[in-house]
Amino acid sequence: MSEENISVLLEEKRVFKPKEDFVRQTNVQKWMDKNNIKNLDELYKKTEDWKWFWEKISKEMIEFYSPYKKLIEWDVPWVKWFVGAKYNIVHDALDKHVKTWRKNKVAFIFEGEPGDVRKFTYNDVYIEVNKLANSLKKLGVKKGDRVGIYMPMLPELPIAMLACAKIGAIHSVVFSGFSSLAFRDRINDCEAKVVITCDGFWRRGKKVYLKEQADVALEKAPSVKNVIVYKRTGDGVPWTAGRDVWWHDLIFDAPKQCKTEELDANDPLFFLYTSGTTGKPKGIIHAHAGYALGTAYTLDWTFDIKDEDIWWCAADIGWITGHSYIVYAPLILGTTSVIYEGAPNFPGPDRWWEIIEKYNVTSLYTSPTSIRLFMKYGEEWVKKHDLSTLRILGSVGEPINPEAWMWYYKYIGNENCQIMDTWWQTETGHFMISPLPITPLKPGSATRPLPGISADVYNDKGEPVINAGGNLVLTTPWPGMLRGIYKNPDRYVETYWNKFEGIYLAGDVTRKDDDNYFWIQGRADDVLNVSGHRIGNSEVESALVSHPIVAEAAVIGKPHSLKGESITSYVVLKGGANPTEELRKELREHVGNEMGKIARPDEIWFVTDLPKTRSGKIMRRVIRSKALGKNVGDISTLSNPEAVEEIGNAK
Repeated sequence: MSEENISVLLEEKRVFKPKEDFVRQTNVQKWMDKNNIKNLDELYKKTEDWKWFWEKISKEMIEFYSPYKKLIEWDVPWVKWFVGAKYNIVHDALDKHVKTWRKNKVAFIFEGEPGDVRKFTYNDVYIEVNKLANSLKKLGVKKGDRVGIYMPMLPELPIAMLACAKIGAIHSVVFSGFSSLAFRDRINDCEAKVVITCDGFWRRGKKVYLKEQADVALEKAPSVKNVIVYKRTGDGVPWTAGRDVWWHDLIFDAPKQCKTEELDANDPLFFLYTSGTTGKPKGIIHAHAGYALGTAYTLDWTFDIKDEDIWWCAADIGWITGHSYIVYAPLILGTTSVIYEGAPNFPGPDRWWEIIEKYNVTSLYTSPTSIRLFMKYGEEWVKKHDLSTLRILGSVGEPINPEAWMWYYKYIGNENCQIMDTWWQTETGHFMISPLPITPLKPGSATRPLPGISADVYNDKGEPVINAGGNLVLTTPWPGMLRGIYKNPDRYVETYWNKFEGIYLAGDVTRKDDDNYFWIQGRADDVLNVSGHRIGNSEVESALVSHPIVAEAAVIGKPHSLKGESITSYVVLKGGANPTEELRKELREHVGNEMGKIARPDEIWFVTDLPKTRSGKIMRRVIRSKALGKNVGDISTLSNPEAVEEIGNAK
């Protein structure tokens, strides 16, 4: 194996095949039957003609006001899809449904953390969107203007996004867990004309006063002329007369009808800023039509959406996962979605399982971090609830280690549910590598690129590699792809297109096996260099978590005079387990047995929690800085900043 490739030390041989009666009923199988495609291999072969595929699927998934003259203009790295077409994503998400039986179908089931419940039909959402869209126009918002949205998980958040899109304004949603300064940076970069926020919301039984945080940001945000405030908690809030307006007052007498702007298919829909660990956040641009097609197709085929489904993407709308798979794709497909305001383990570790049972949820899409959290609590909390309505499960946000995959499969899916382990990014807009419901599964693998998507693994010379870690690349354009970085075209080219000519660099370390299955190993900057061997942090973490009493693990590299880097791990044990010197030795040997002696941690420290963002990602950068005695920087985006101090005092 070439030293330039990243070592692959974990091997997973288990394969889980879907049941035949399940396969026959899937959307993708029916599409294959209709198009005389006999099996998966033939499907992948046929869709290598990606232009043919995207042209065909676009006619089935979305409706244009006027047809396109050309499928794609591709001037690397700049792209236009559906050139010449008139389109607006709100037509597909709402307008077309209110002319059908779906008018009275529930679009959103909202459950607040305190237990309050609201349900919105498609017609309800349509009316609320129209009223807010008319109100935005009254404030002077027009096509191309930017609207900053700083809201928690409330139905009013998708309503605000759709209202912007309806009139051609560009929304930029900022995760409600971000600090005032992070919000300020983003609204100033996009020069937001209006901000939409709320008085506060509930998190772990306490109120978070979001308007107060927004006001701090707005002290130095000169472009913002008005602030719309939704009343969630009903508490008093600071108020700036002439600038601030209550949502309910603003829309009180607004018309219930609003014309949807007929936009160019390539007009921007939203900017979404990637938080990044260093440097200025990148304002990723997504456009209406391509993004609509990519998100709708991938949700329909991957999660096999049926009219009777209750879909729950348990992410936050502040991230791309929520944009794509809580707001836009489910609405385009006319499905019913659950939106939950609060923490997954409040007031008890079974809150999610209670929600699934209560609303007969059929699909759950969540992160490996959440799965490992529930593993820590134990399956007895799951067994208190009937989860038999679930038929498909999903994973998103980071590589899922095989042991978490198996726990998810066994205890949440009752060994009956396919697990859709999806790889994609803010930049890609929608799933890129994922099983289909008819795909044989390997725990820990995202399997193969979806039909219409071309991906590969290259070494640093640009040569394809098999069974060795390399650079994940995308080799052809796709409809939902980013259209650039706002106000920074040079950074767009440099970040994604400069390493390999005409090829998109994802920035993830990946290997491809003999079956063309992809195994995501983590970010390229999260790779250890130990005695000349490049080892993925996530693989060592996966090996640690495969031990029966380990709930979570984070692995970092420390400078070492002989090895280059030594491996240091921070381990959270499952409830009831006690940290001992014997256990430390046992875990070291366990990793050695799983991956080989080269991957054994030099140091193992026991902690009760790991620093995580509010989306559940473990912050290795913060852990490494703390462990090395360096400044950890801004930790306001962490859900548990107290965990940082524990790293410094770990035993």
